Amino acid sequence: MAPKKPLCLPSLLLPLLTLLLPQADTRSFVVDRDHNRFLLDGAPFRYVSGSLHYFRVPRVLWADRLFKMRMSGLNVVQFYVPWNYHEPEPGVYNFNGSRDLFAFLQEATLANLLVILRPGPYICAEWEMGGLPAWLLRKPKIHLRTSDPADNMTKIFGLLRKYEPRGPLVNSEYYTGWLDYWGQNHSTRSIPAVTKGLEKMLKLGASVNMYMFHGGTNFGYWNGADEKGRFLPITTSYDYDAPISEAGDPTPKLFAIRNVISKFQEVPLGPLPPPSPKMTLGPLTLHLDGNLLDFLDFLCPQGPIHSVLPMTFEAVNQVHGYMLYRTYLTDTVSEPTQLWVPNNGVHDRAYVMVDGVFQGVLERNMKHNLFLMGKIGATLDVLLENMGRLSFGSNSSDFKGLLQPPILGQTVLTQWLMFPLKVDNLVKEWFPIQPLKSSHPQTPSGPTFYSTTFPILNSGGDTFLFLPGWTKGQVWINGFNLGRYWTKRGPQQTLYVPRPLLFPRGAHNRITLLELENVPPQPQIQFLDRPILNSTKHRTYIYSLSSASEPMELSGH
Repeated sequence: MAPKKPLCLPSLLLPLLTLLLPQADTRSFVVDRDHNRFLLDGAPFRYVSGSLHYFRVPRVLWADRLFKMRMSGLNVVQFYVPWNYHEPEPGVYNFNGSRDLFAFLQEATLANLLVILRPGPYICAEWEMGGLPAWLLRKPKIHLRTSDPADNMTKIFGLLRKYEPRGPLVNSEYYTGWLDYWGQNHSTRSIPAVTKGLEKMLKLGASVNMYMFHGGTNFGYWNGADEKGRFLPITTSYDYDAPISEAGDPTPKLFAIRNVISKFQEVPLGPLPPPSPKMTLGPLTLHLDGNLLDFLDFLCPQGPIHSVLPMTFEAVNQVHGYMLYRTYLTDTVSEPTQLWVPNNGVHDRAYVMVDGVFQGVLERNMKHNLFLMGKIGATLDVLLENMGRLSFGSNSSDFKGLLQPPILGQTVLTQWLMFPLKVDNLVKEWFPIQPLKSSHPQTPSGPTFYSTTFPILNSGGDTFLFLPGWTKGQVWINGFNLGRYWTKRGPQQTLYVPRPLLFPRGAHNRITLLELENVPPQPQIQFLDRPILNSTKHRTYIYSLSSASEPMELSGH
C-alpha cells in the first residue's frame, strides 16, 4: 500500500544512510579550509576516487568491480542514485534486487571504500531522462530544470581559487574517456593524456574522482540521449574507455593509473584479478516466431486506447519501449503519397506498415521521403520506439510517441487506436509459444520476432553477442533485456553478455530478437570473446580536456 503522503527519494536516503554509519559519533569528516585539506577522523585526508554506477552492473558483479577499484589504489567510490530507477510510480518505491542500495553500500564497505553519494534528484549520467521519472511528464505543461542553466565547466584550479581562496582542491569529474552515440565513432582517451593530468593534480595535493572508472552497460531501455542540432541517443554500451572495461577487466589504462597513484599513497598489496574467462559460440541460426502484429493480443491484452488524435507515451502511462498507433485509410490512395509528421513530431523512431507490409521509417530530426499507397479501409500501423529520453539540458521535457498527427499527402490522419506494448512481458511469459499460423513473406521485414535455444557445454564465460547483417532492434537472453542493437548505424556491433545471465553445463538458454527493420538473408548470430565497439562510417571525435571540443558540450554529469 502506498503511503498517504509520498516521500521524495532524497528524504528516504537520510535515514538509510544513518543506518549504514555504525558508530557515527566516533567518525568525523571536516573541511579544513585554513590548511586547504580534508580531515577524516581528525587526520589529513585526500581521496582518489572512481565513479561506478550500480544500476549499470548486475548485482552479482558489484563485489568484483568494487574489489578491483580498491586494488587499483582508490579509497573512495562515487555513484549516483537515479530517482526513476527507485520510484517507478509516484509513491511506489523499489529498493529490491539490483535496486538494493543498502546492499551496494555494504559491498563498498566490504571493499574498504568510502562513498561519495550523489542522490539527485537529477543526475544526467547519460541515463534515461537524467534520472527524473517519466511520470513527471504526465503533466503536459510541466517545465523541468528551469532554475539554472546546466553548466559543465572544468576550469583550472586557479579559477577555483578566485572564488574560493582557501580550502582543499577537488576535481569531482576527471574524465578517463567519453560516452558513445549511435552513428558516431567509439570515443577513446589516450593513456598519457589521462595519467599526465592525474599526476599533475595529485602533485598539487588535490582530491580527484575519475569519471568513469568502470562504465558498465545501459541494459534494457535505460540509455539517455543528448540533443544538439539533432537527437543523439546513447549506445547500449557504457564502456566509456574506462580503466575497468565494460566486462570488468583491468585495462592498460588501469595499470598506468595505479602506477601514478602509487607515487602518492599506498596501493593495496597483491595482484589485480586477471580478465574473466570469455566464451565463443556459434554461429547460431535464429527461427522466425512471427511478425510483431501477430502477437498484438499478447502484447496489449487490455486492448487499445481510442483517440481522435494520437496520444503520447506519457499520456497513456507507457514509460519505455514501444507503442503501436493504428488507423484506417478513409480513401483509396492509388498513387504514391508522402506520409509525414509536422513539427518534428516523431519521438523517436517510427516503423510504418500498411496491411502488415513494412513500408519504411520516419525518424526524429531526420528527413525521410516515405510514400504510401493503399485501398480504402487499409490498416496503417505506426510502431513508435522510445530511444531514450534526453538526459542533459534545461527544460528537457522529452515526450515520446507521435507528438503531432501524421499527414498523408494533405490529409490529417485521425481516429487512432493506441496499443501500449508490453514486449518484455511477452518475452518472459509467452515465449516459447507455438508459432502462429499466418502467412509470412519469404524475407520478413518490419518488426519481427526471432529466437532460438542453445546449450553451453561447460561452465561458460562472459561473451559478446555479434549480430552481423541485422539492422536494429532489441535482444533478450533468458528473459533479461540485454539492450538495443543498431548494427547498421554503429559504432557498437556487439552486446556484452555477463556470464551470470547464461545457464551453464547443457541447460537450454533462449535468445529472442525483435528486429525492427530488415533481417539478413541468413538470420544468424555469434558469441565472440571480445567486443566490437568502434565500427561506424562517421568520423571520430578526438577531444582533450584542455579544449572545448564538441562532445564536451553535449553532456554533463
